[in-house]
Amino acid sequence: MKLREFFDRALAVGRANDPRGEDGILAYLAKERRTYEALAEDAKGDFDVDRLNNPYHDTRILNGADDVDVKAIMVGIDFEVGELVLADRLRERGAQVDLCVAHHPEGYALANLYRVMEMQADVLAKLGIPITVAEGILDPRLHEVKRRVLVQNHTRAVDAAKLLGLPFACLHTVADNCVTKYLQDLFDREGVETLADVVALLKAQPEYAEAKLHGSGLQILARSIKSEYNTARIRVGEVFVDMTGGTGGSKWMFEKLATNTNVGTFVGMHVSEENLKIAKDNHINVVIAGHAPSDSLGLNLLLDGVTADEKLEVTACSGYERVKRS
Repeated sequence: MKLREFFDRALAVGRANDPRGEDGILAYLAKERRTYEALAEDAKGDFDVDRLNNPYHDTRILNGADDVDVKAIMVGIDFEVGELVLADRLRERGAQVDLCVAHHPEGYALANLYRVMEMQADVLAKLGIPITVAEGILDPRLHEVKRRVLVQNHTRAVDAAKLLGLPFACLHTVADNCVTKYLQDLFDREGVETLADVVALLKAQPEYAEAKLHGSGLQILARSIKSEYNTARIRVGEVFVDMTGGTGGSKWMFEKLATNTNVGTFVGMHVSEENLKIAKDNHINVVIAGHAPSDSLGLNLLLDGVTADEKLEVTACSGYERVKRS
């Protein structure tokens, strides 16, 4: 397939798994169009028109023409200068690499990572937190991420891809949507009652089973697990899988979950020490499934959707484990 077709398919799969639903996505894109149309004519040239059709600022084609043939891709969770040089060396040795695919964003997509965080407010609102509260607690965190990215040399990897002549794309939130929906549907369908049930379902996934062998298996953080008070006795309430929306959310989220929803257990990729303390203070279980294996699961589900009727050779690197899920 062509590069543009590959990318558009990834967008379509990401949208199909978006926790906001298609109506939420369309509402967001409509706001983007109103923003664009309100600009003066001389300012419209600075507007990224991809925002009118692509709701994920952290998912972009970073280098390469739309009509590039894509039959073999190299995929990594992080794909920076080292991985790009590795791809070039593999090509020198005869391997076919038509496209380098990063999960974590680079270039423009990294600089605008904070914008995709707006979807977190909609997710919290669907759980029962008033939208004004959800937006209010998210705003400081959104600006914190914006300032943090501002000082980074975010074009470095993209510059390397251009010098090496390597087509380059990043697929971030589209993959995170996939793992979030998959796990949320799994927990909802199985009707988990205890932490032991949650752990068993996660360990049954090949990506998490493999991660344990590398020392990066899941962790239960927010409750003290003693021999007389084990996971089979700890009830979970409603389980909230939070693995999409750019990066970790507001530290005040756990307080609002405790007071406005029935959520008793948070399942995520990672959590800061500050957020963990607030979760403990509000008696919410925290299960960290693992960052790299969760990213691998999301990418696997995404690539299965993209390649449903196409044969695509995949070379995995940089923490990514390719497992066909269908």
